[in-house]
Amino acid sequence: MLIHPNKSCLLIVDIQEKLVPAIHNKETLVENTRWLAEIAGKLNVPVLTSEQYPQGLGHTIAEIAEVVPAEGIMEKVHFSCMSEPACNEKINALRPNQVVVVGMEAHVCVLQTALQLKQQAREVYVVADCVSSRNPEDKALALERMRQAGIYVVSREMVAFEWMQKAGTDSFREISKNYIR
Repeated sequence: MLIHPNKSCLLIVDIQEKLVPAIHNKETLVENTRWLAEIAGKLNVPVLTSEQYPQGLGHTIAEIAEVVPAEGIMEKVHFSCMSEPACNEKINALRPNQVVVVGMEAHVCVLQTALQLKQQAREVYVVADCVSSRNPEDKALALERMRQAGIYVVSREMVAFEWMQKAGTDSFREISKNYIR
């Protein structure tokens, strides 16, 4: 299955101020997530962002918050976005058939969210170079478990090119010039 820009949304899970410092390869995670969020914005793909208990863990880090819509930020206390009634409602209001998931931690909130999205009969795409955990072994096990559950594990460029669909468009030229190296 290809990821279609008019059938999908980008879900950024818990890239928060007090969590990021402990994350393995945090700079890559933040840079890659921002890259994908910016491309989503240019292609009019809806972007939602969850924050796990922001009173204690802080809000979405500035590098990500400045490129995502403020109205798409959702607070939660459940690890899975889909177990949090307000998040579930906001995601379901978009009615996406496909959900592209990025964020942290891969083996907790990302995993549980992806599994529950899959249980809701959605196509779920977890972006391997846009997820991380404190321990890289936890990330590897999470990706393996998601694959076993029928969740697609993809790269950020796979998502970008599938959203763009073809060359020769203004959006392709802009994205190719500014984002594809």
